[in-house]
Amino acid sequence: MPAALAPVLVGTALAAHVGRADFGAAALCLLFAGLIQIGTNFANDYFDYMKGADSETRVGPLRAVAAGWVRPEVMRRAMIAVFAAAFVAGLGLIAWGGPWLILIGVASIVCGVAYTGGPWPLGYNGLGDVFVFIFFGLVAVGATYFVQAGALTLDVWLAAVPVGFLAANILVVNNYRDAPTDAVAGKRTLVVRFGLRFARAQFTGSLVVAGAIPVVFWARGFSAWCLLPLVLAPVAWRHARCLRESRTPAELIALLGDTGKLLAAYAGLAAAGFVL
Repeated sequence: MPAALAPVLVGTALAAHVGRADFGAAALCLLFAGLIQIGTNFANDYFDYMKGADSETRVGPLRAVAAGWVRPEVMRRAMIAVFAAAFVAGLGLIAWGGPWLILIGVASIVCGVAYTGGPWPLGYNGLGDVFVFIFFGLVAVGATYFVQAGALTLDVWLAAVPVGFLAANILVVNNYRDAPTDAVAGKRTLVVRFGLRFARAQFTGSLVVAGAIPVVFWARGFSAWCLLPLVLAPVAWRHARCLRESRTPAELIALLGDTGKLLAAYAGLAAAGFVL
């Protein structure tokens, strides 16, 4: 859920920075993003089970269908219902951003399903990281800002980059843990395709970029408040070291949660910096 909250928080803070914050529009953005995140998780739960990626050998947190808590057909109906609710919530934003936002809503839902479902699932072909960066970074931050401020600027795209990279890092840790079972199931994530060393470099590189962006804002004339996210540098360093030195699934499950918390903390501090 931090991946849904973070872009809305950052986009709204940037809108507040230029005196254009609209908390009604922001609330609808948050509702839409949260429902898309939930619907995507339901889709992953359903399709990974149907494709055999969630088997008895999986070492991650239990999935509802694979654990027998929810029947596949019930999860499928729940997925459809949540995505339908997201679409309805997104329609409310047309009053602020215009009918073209329907395209973003439909694309978000299609990619949420296509991440693990459909004839060419994104996550099974190494494109999950790219689409998480695009939709939970560029699209979510940009759309949140646009419906409030009515325009898009370079500052918005810059602010979206670390949000997207840190959201993708959640996926990196998840796929890093699941690499052995994903390989058997034919799920060709970037970790499976290029190996653990590549994943560690991707994870660390994303953290470095996230740390550099506040400096870029400072250089562009923002006050020193925009450097607030840099207080998380020691945490980021520990996370990179943990990924490098992890030996058990339990360590990676803990890191998965911590990576989500880092995204939330980064977004909160970045938002505070923009407002201040």
